[in-house]
Amino acid sequence: MIDEGEYRVATAADMHALGVRIGRGLSAGALLVLTGPLGAGKTTLSRGIGEGLGVRGPVTSPTFVLARTHPSLVGGAPLVHVDAYRLSDPLQLDDLDIAFDSSVVLMEWGADAAAAVASEWTELVITRPTGSDADRGDGAGQGDDADAEALAGDAPRTVLVRRVEAGSRR
Repeated sequence: MIDEGEYRVATAADMHALGVRIGRGLSAGALLVLTGPLGAGKTTLSRGIGEGLGVRGPVTSPTFVLARTHPSLVGGAPLVHVDAYRLSDPLQLDDLDIAFDSSVVLMEWGADAAAAVASEWTELVITRPTGSDADRGDGAGQGDDADAEALAGDAPRTVLVRRVEAGSRR
């Protein structure tokens, strides 16, 4: 796993490359919580993480299926990509029957759900340095097409990587 801190990415290719770097350092039992507004680059980062792990792809957004499992092609842990946005209760994660100990789990919109399944995780928050509410990275702009359009393309982003323990969310 890469070190905690802020990583500035200028392009979608840079976001993908950061994901590859992150993925290469992950092993079974890792839980990553990915947050950012629509169009921020969550899927691009996720594809890179999948490539770095050496899993079968393509890694796409799990919005409509809630969770996708990508088996390893190199004998490592599978990647389970979860979209927690539509879960009405974090305990619904149990219904997805995810093998957290033997997988790398990448959970989008999972900041509130992570504490229901783990005592610690790595949070990845993608933001754009514009200062608008839609760019805070907390999901406030979720569903707003204008926000998604404004965030599309090769615009600079910041990815904040931090370790979180249940009960200590900042």
